[in-house]
Amino acid sequence: MPPEGQTTSRRGRSSVTAQGADVPEGDGQSSARTAASPRTPDADATDAAGTNGSQNNGDQTTGDQTNGAAIEVPAARERARSIPEAAVARLAVYLRALSSLAEQDITTVSSEELATAAGVNSAKLRKDLSYIGSYGTRGVGYEVEVLIGQIERTLGLTRKHSVAVVGIGNLGHALANYGGFPGRGFPVSALFDLDDDLVGVPVGGIPVSHIDDIVDVCSQREVTIGVIATPTQGAQEVCDRLVAGGVTCILNFAPVVLQVPEHVEVRKVDLAVEMQILSFHVARRQQEAAASGEAASGQVASGQVNGAGPPGGGAGLPGEIDSANRMVERL
Repeated sequence: MPPEGQTTSRRGRSSVTAQGADVPEGDGQSSARTAASPRTPDADATDAAGTNGSQNNGDQTTGDQTNGAAIEVPAARERARSIPEAAVARLAVYLRALSSLAEQDITTVSSEELATAAGVNSAKLRKDLSYIGSYGTRGVGYEVEVLIGQIERTLGLTRKHSVAVVGIGNLGHALANYGGFPGRGFPVSALFDLDDDLVGVPVGGIPVSHIDDIVDVCSQREVTIGVIATPTQGAQEVCDRLVAGGVTCILNFAPVVLQVPEHVEVRKVDLAVEMQILSFHVARRQQEAAASGEAASGQVASGQVNGAGPPGGGAGLPGEIDSANRMVERL
């Protein structure tokens, strides 16, 4: 199953970060899109239309829940532009948890329950949902279907997407056969490889096309997302052909930084980097544990030197024994 939500992106190039890490969001190229900005009067007016004057620790109803058709599109777009990159990744996790609840015919969920299902604290969840203008109802929580719709609109999942996978090796096969993509609005419609022996062979029900046909096939099938699972050497050429075919979003598994036009979004997934980040966290915990152990040993040693013993008067025990011995001798 492909890794989810472990990367971050920059327009025109790609980068990687740890999943869920609280790192500074945005840089010289992307801060305008990722940094949170004050809400506009239109956004406030939209939210106020559905509040009904009720609040409970930041939970309140919104106009999206009372009438989805009454959403002010400019305000919704403004909110989407102000969402931090890390919050966008968490919205995708919330959507997965909400979809699971919907499958169980659960109609409402509290912020605490949803936060637990998503693996975050409830305060962070409420803040993330406030970016999309979603607030709960006092004493009830969030309506599952309504919140699913709000997140899907924010993530652009109401648009039609089509995915092409380039490089049908082990990873490409796994991606092409992954059943989770169509169910989340990302059906795979095209596969490409350089190996003539693979061309024409169906993988996941889709015949593999030759890399030379990327531009024509992507244009005909209106591919919006290209997944690059090729070796490093050919990744840039594949990227160029995808862009020429009208692809505007690229998910790159090749360990190389791709050069793309300004209007193309790239997200890089480097599994080796993710493992190195995990190794760092393990090493840091071990260092902290070792430092704590050394500090505890130092305290014990200091107590022995100063004659301090365990709580309860243990330090005076030798003197008490000597006094008892002298009493026995007198008897």
